[in-house]
Amino acid sequence: MTAHIQTDARSNMVGSLWMVAAMAGFALEDALLKTASTALPIWQVLVLFGTGGSVIFAALVPARGKRLTHPDVLSRPMKVRVLFEVFGRLFYVLAIALTPLSSATVILQATPLVVVAGAALFFGETVGWRRWSAIFVGMIGVVIILQPTGDSFSLLSILAVLGMLGFAGRDLASRAAPATLGTEVLGFYGFLSIIAAGLAYRMWEGAPMTPVSMHTSLHLTGAVLMGVVAYASLMNAMRTGEVSAVTPFRYTRLLFGIGLGIALFGESLDRTMWVGSALIVASGLYILWRARQV
Repeated sequence: MTAHIQTDARSNMVGSLWMVAAMAGFALEDALLKTASTALPIWQVLVLFGTGGSVIFAALVPARGKRLTHPDVLSRPMKVRVLFEVFGRLFYVLAIALTPLSSATVILQATPLVVVAGAALFFGETVGWRRWSAIFVGMIGVVIILQPTGDSFSLLSILAVLGMLGFAGRDLASRAAPATLGTEVLGFYGFLSIIAAGLAYRMWEGAPMTPVSMHTSLHLTGAVLMGVVAYASLMNAMRTGEVSAVTPFRYTRLLFGIGLGIALFGESLDRTMWVGSALIVASGLYILWRARQV
């Protein structure tokens, strides 16, 4: 019994480290994309980033014994997932390009709250009044950060909220995706969706293609590699430890995102940002704790 407990504890520790590595990778990906967007049109950043990621995952899929052209790729959940991926990626990249990285990262942390609410509404999962209350408190945190009635409010702040809602929809659709499709296949079509988002935004942005300097190409290459490594680390985290043990470490992305925003882009956080962040994180952790008690 003692050996079994020690094994579980070790697995949870390793899984937690994988989760922290994944969140650090995603935060670095965001910072590199934000930097690249200062030199290139946003649509071009999306297309190049999506192309790099899809090429890598396309190479990984055969190595895992999977097929990119599996019939289940055309299933309804996959079509819904692609639509939400396009929506989420487009607006979140716009958010990190046009607004402070730290505020976009904080708002993104509300994604698990929306996923829990969506699971109750669309999948019939049981969510008691305590967790609904926590979701409501977390959403209050988002509103505090946005400050919709304050002098500092900007409509650009809504971009991060729209991106967060897109990612929540993608995560819900992923739960309904056929089990025959491996994570590498989902990753491939996820990055293809980013290309689609970029091409769609080009019609709106109307900016011509810009030559890519060596400096910017390094940023984009780094973003692609960080994205793939972070994705793989996330999968390792969820498969190594208990979900309830490793999932809370998702919130370390908040620390990495805020730290990079301050160190690289000279951003600062005011009191409302800290209060809103605390409400979002506390609500998410409480929901995880309540799920474990049920």
